[in-house]
Order: sequence, then C-alpha cells, then structure tokens
Amino acid sequence: MSKNRCGWCVGDPLYEAYHDEEWGVPVFDDDKLFEFLILETFQAGLSWITILRKRENFRKALDNFDYKKIANYQVSKEEELLQNAGIIRNKLKIKATISNAQAFMKIQKEFGSFSKYIWNFVDGEPIKNSFESFKDSPNNTELSDSISKDLKKRGFKFVGSTVIYAQMQATGMVNDHEMSCFRYHEV
Repeated sequence: MSKNRCGWCVGDPLYEAYHDEEWGVPVFDDDKLFEFLILETFQAGLSWITILRKRENFRKALDNFDYKKIANYQVSKEEELLQNAGIIRNKLKIKATISNAQAFMKIQKEFGSFSKYIWNFVDGEPIKNSFESFKDSPNNTELSDSISKDLKKRGFKFVGSTVIYAQMQATGMVNDHEMSCFRYHEV
C-alpha cells in the first residue's frame, strides 16, 4: 500500500525520501541548521530538486558544511568553488556562503547557539498549519518577513522572506505537510 504524501514530492524517489525523512522535522542542531540555510540560499531562484541532486557535491565542496572552516575561506577557495561543476557556480551565492558563516558564528556568540536564536521566533515550538494542498501554503509570511529582516540586519545575504519560509518548512519551524499526508501528524 502506498503512502499518501504531499503532492510536491510525488514521483521522484529522491524527493520522496527527502519528504519522508527530513522535510518538516524540527531541527535544533546548529550544524544541520547551517546546512539547510546554505542549501536554501543556493536554491534561491532554482528548484529544490536541483539542490537535492547536488547536495552531496555541496557537502564535499563546502567541507561538510563546516561553518568554522567556511568562515575562513580565502579567494583561492572561492575560485575553486566557481570551477566546481558539481555545485551551483554563482559568485554572489558563494561569497554569501562565506559571509553567512561569519554572521552565523556571531549569532552563536550572542545567543549561545543559532538554534536558540532562530527558534525563539516561534517560541521554541513548530507552527502547525492546516493545508489541504501544498499549493495552499504561502511562499512567505509576516514571520518569515521579520526573520529575513533580522538576519539581513545581522549581515546575512540571500535570505529573503521566501528563502526563509522555505528554511522554516525544511527545518520544522512550520509544519506545512498536507493534512492528508502521512507525515502531517508524525512531525
């Protein structure tokens, strides 16, 4: 018997696995939050499946998403990344990844962890929405607007409200699984 999934992922095994195992599961680990933040920033203007297909290439190219290493990347590493056909070779996004790693660590220093900072926006609890279809979920909300604005104020790049809402969905800050999806009550 097949499982009822959110309509956006049906038909692609990689998408379905991501949906079933990761999407919407609350993430409180700073390392994982940084990985999703970087992947979402690279996704800006592209489809998520494009990023998922390149995820392992990103992992290798970006030192397993180690923000401490990324924060110290030099121009030579930027040039190396721009030559890497396995990732998205966008100079502005690569530079943003480095500056976002630096800003990420500043937030950790100020709040004790990035997780404490980001989850404070939802009082530490996921927002559970009730959508019949994934097409009903918004691209951004007043909350994602606020988070985006605060991140930009703190020096982050490529963190517009739509990117941040996608981040919130991916890391379980909001549960946007369709109500008929088997994951809706699980996460």
